[in-house]
Amino acid sequence: MSEPESGPADAVSTSAYSSPAKSLGDPGITPLSPSHIVKDPDANEAEEQSFLVVVAIDFGTTSSGYAYSFTKEPECIHVMRRWEGGDPGVSNQKTPTTILLTPERKFHSFGYAARDFYHDLDPNESKHWLYFEKFKMKLHTTGNLTMETDLTAANGKKVKALEIFAYALQFFKEQALKELSDQAGSEFENSEVRWVITVPAIWKQPAKQFMRQAAYKAAMASPDNPEQLIIALEPEAASIYCRKLRLHQMIDLSSRAPVNGYNPSDTVGAGFTQAKEHIRRNRQSRTFLVENVIGEIWSELEEGDRYIVVDSGGGTVDLTVHQIRLPEGHLKELYKATGGPHGSLGVDYEFEKLLCKIFGEDFIEQFKIKRPAAWVDLMIAFESRKRAAAPDRTNPLNITLPFSFIDYYKKFRGHSVEHALRKSNVDFVKWSSQGMLRMSPDAMNALFKPTIDQIVQHLSNVFEKPEVTSVKFLFLVGGFAESPLLQQAVQTAFGSKCRVIIPQDVGLTILKGAVLFGLDPAVIKVRRSPLTYGVGVLNRFVEGKHPPEKLLVKDGTRWCTDVFDKFISADQSVALGETVTRSYTPAKPSQLVIVINIYSSEQDNVSFISESGVKKCGTLRLDLTGTDISVPNRREIKTLMQFGDTEIKAMAIDVATSKSVKVGIDFLNY
Repeated sequence: MSEPESGPADAVSTSAYSSPAKSLGDPGITPLSPSHIVKDPDANEAEEQSFLVVVAIDFGTTSSGYAYSFTKEPECIHVMRRWEGGDPGVSNQKTPTTILLTPERKFHSFGYAARDFYHDLDPNESKHWLYFEKFKMKLHTTGNLTMETDLTAANGKKVKALEIFAYALQFFKEQALKELSDQAGSEFENSEVRWVITVPAIWKQPAKQFMRQAAYKAAMASPDNPEQLIIALEPEAASIYCRKLRLHQMIDLSSRAPVNGYNPSDTVGAGFTQAKEHIRRNRQSRTFLVENVIGEIWSELEEGDRYIVVDSGGGTVDLTVHQIRLPEGHLKELYKATGGPHGSLGVDYEFEKLLCKIFGEDFIEQFKIKRPAAWVDLMIAFESRKRAAAPDRTNPLNITLPFSFIDYYKKFRGHSVEHALRKSNVDFVKWSSQGMLRMSPDAMNALFKPTIDQIVQHLSNVFEKPEVTSVKFLFLVGGFAESPLLQQAVQTAFGSKCRVIIPQDVGLTILKGAVLFGLDPAVIKVRRSPLTYGVGVLNRFVEGKHPPEKLLVKDGTRWCTDVFDKFISADQSVALGETVTRSYTPAKPSQLVIVINIYSSEQDNVSFISESGVKKCGTLRLDLTGTDISVPNRREIKTLMQFGDTEIKAMAIDVATSKSVKVGIDFLNY
């Protein structure tokens, strides 16, 4: 059966089987042997741009912030100015990741300003404003993320996620440039800044690319100048900072020696409070000095030693295992970052479930829609009490219920909040006459338990992996690492296997590490590839080896179609800037255009591009027309993929004419 002509290299097929390649009318390519991997000598000599300052943005699920360092004085890291309108009981070094759009869907405000303005709106008016919080997780939980993916505001209206992320990044860009301009006494240009945005390591490639697209939309960098923006992985950033730690900058949960003159064998909670007090007194300045020497803890590590970084934030928990490579102390990723949605948000969900149990799910759903600002208030009240939860706490925690909650409940049910509490039989939660929910420490700890159990379970699984034997240290970082309950659980479970260490000011660890990464992106030397990459090719058909439905006869030659020619496998170690090269030749000598389709898969043993889970993520089109040079019989098309960074680049070169095309791998538009 012959297929209609649809291009210079279309083929006559011997079967009615529809393959991805045939249906696209692919101008076919076939490998020239042998394939080879090279370390491209020029790969690391990309033209180094000179930036005056590195600004890192930690775009968190619950809170966000930025920090910067001038390239002339890399040992000074400046954390952004304090925010207006901070919460009582919560350090306001970062601002809530909340964004408010006007009823016309234009950007209005971000952070505390967005929250306070929204809160002060009349309830009838607030229904028309679009308020977003905790929206970052959507990038992790959406299976088929595209540029069209929507986010839902508190009032139920939908807006494209790309717009919201771009607004948020633009806000940080403007804040940072304004602060830099004020410091320099003259306008600071965006072109003088290298931007670093942190993302969870467990995010899939489309989510990482989405963040880059949002930054382009916010005009931080452009596709023509991608080097101006680095997408950094959160646990890697934390790891880079932890290398610099001096003994007075951390709390060693497993040490018995007094740190900073207090003894950690006092309960963890108490020791930690003292430590915080100690820092607070010395922390009027927003500038952190990072010494150029390797920190003391690092000096105990030897070539080949391993340590694990557990980054527990609002939305996700990320685990990465690194190995030291001396003499420079470069890092090698031993174990592909894993984790899950086990952040401190899980505790908020448990609190919401508890409220549903007491007041009814129907009421809570209605209350969130009808009084969105009051619901935000209630969760803020819970947030500061949540931070007071500790293993040795004996007195109850009081959570103020907003007046509109009490009022609306009475209208909705016809009886009082107090009556609901009595009737619900929920243990350990009482009503206090001052209008508060009074939770016993046990009740509060129970809200933490499911999330902490998941983190400990996940860590236990990781400790059983062969790559994770003999880990010396476990660094606990991220905002949720401030929780004494989590600290105690991790220390109890793993203290016998390794030393558990918490950096001081643990919520800013990632931010400071991201700045260091921006100053020296080459510090991470080897990563694990999260995916298998390859291209679709035609191979000579071998009876008995290739499935008959893949047979394709072209000009009397028998080909096997849809073959996945692998460049690199999932979980393979890749050095920064490593280039993998393959050579191909057109299946038909007279072809005037070569199309090389790039595919990816989470599986490492892929044979055909038609297998499930194989996704197209790039196309290289090489035009062979208008070449007067006498082209050799077997024309060589060299295809290169450069790995190692969080971004991947591909290129095809026609060896005879030196014509070339380049493409970035694209996970959002195929």
